[in-house]
Parts: sequence; C-alpha cells; structure tokens
Amino acid sequence: MENPKVIAIDGTSASGKSTTSKALAKRIEFVYVDTGAMYRTLAWFCVKSGVDIHDEKKVSAACRKWKTRLTCVENEVRLLVDGYFPEKEIRTEETSAAVPHVAAAPKVRDWMKKTQRDCIRFGNLVMEGRDIGSNIFPETDYKFYLDATLSVRSQRREAEGVNENLAARDERDSQRKAAPLMIPLGAIPIDNSNMTVDEVCDFIIGEMNRVDGKAD
Repeated sequence: MENPKVIAIDGTSASGKSTTSKALAKRIEFVYVDTGAMYRTLAWFCVKSGVDIHDEKKVSAACRKWKTRLTCVENEVRLLVDGYFPEKEIRTEETSAAVPHVAAAPKVRDWMKKTQRDCIRFGNLVMEGRDIGSNIFPETDYKFYLDATLSVRSQRREAEGVNENLAARDERDSQRKAAPLMIPLGAIPIDNSNMTVDEVCDFIIGEMNRVDGKAD
C-alpha cells in the first residue's frame, strides 16, 4: 500500500482512547494499534522475569534483549513475546501498577517508537497512545487529543473495577522526561465528557474528510 494513513489518537487515562479507536478502526476498516498494550506487555515481562521496575538500566536491558514479534490478527496489531500474546496478563492490577515506571525509561521509549512506527507495514492505522501525534507519527495529517473531566474519567475507571489516581497519573505522564503527554502540535482536542463513542467517531471522520478536501 502506497502512503498508508495514520490516525493518531492521544489523550489522558480513561479518556476513551481505546473504545473510540477500536470503533473508528472498525468503521473505516483501518488496522487498530494499542500502543499502551505494548508498554503493558513489557511491564508484564519485567514483573514475570523478576526485573526491578524501579531500575531504569535493568528495565532498558530487558527491553533490549526480549524476543518479540509484531503480528496483525483480525485488523489488530499484537506484540508477541516468544510467540505468545499475554492478552489477559497485561490487564492485571500488578501489571498496571508497573507500567508508568517502565514507560518512563528513555531507552524503552526509543525501542517502542521504532516498533510502533514499524506497524505501518500493516496498512492504514488508527493508533492510540500518549505520544503518537507528538513523537511516533508527528508527520500525520490526522491528529486528535481526547480528554474528559477528571470526575467523568474517574467514573469510567470505577465502572471498569479499577481504582486509579488519575490526577497523579496525569501529572506523572506530563512531567516525564521522555516523550511527555501533551497535546501534539496540530492536534484537534476533543472533550468527550458528554459525547457518545459514535459521536466522537463521526467528528473524527468529518475532520478527516475536511483535511482530504472531501464533501460530507
């Protein structure tokens, strides 16, 4: 495929990135990439392997040495470790707690950037994360930043059965040295506090058509 398109969807925790990105990818038949799952996979690998997640050098070494492979299953990119996709393991509380520490390592983010950019070989992408439009695919014409009020996001997390201090997570993500969370240059902010997933998808598709010069 010549010049695949990348829709970059960044945003805060519990801003609806995953739900929106999956729905959008399905509607427009793009490949879905959850970059957060890749960081979760490394966090799971470190915890399983007994790597000290607070030791940046050891985490970076683990990331450099682990055996991984990208694959695309049913229009969704997966990062396999030794041929295995830890779909359930990466969603545990233990893994979730380890992710921010692992993701803060600059060498880890360098590895992730190279790996995530390699996803373009699967075709047109809807890629969600925290630094897609600012760091992974800054050249894309389609950048969106999802957010919602802290109370709404907290309610979403609680509905998932997860107890997370989102304010602290926001601060940690925005202040890290390597690829901090920010609204990417040229990105369109979307406050989806009172929007349905379909409404957000409609808005994004409309903006894509505007950029492409297509009529509604």
